[in-house]
Amino acid sequence: MTTGGWIIMTVSVATVTLLFVWSIYKVLKSPGEEEKMHGFEFETPDEKTGHDPS
Repeated sequence: MTTGGWIIMTVSVATVTLLFVWSIYKVLKSPGEEEKMHGFEFETPDEKTGHDPS
């Protein structure tokens, strides 16, 4: 492989590694993420009306 190929490969691997490490850091260290999380709350039709069919 040529010198230029080694330089491009090294820069590419370093960029992807840094992006991965930065992403993991942001996920683990961001304060207050619990309040920003969105989820799906499953609710059946009988829970909406408050009626228990049994």
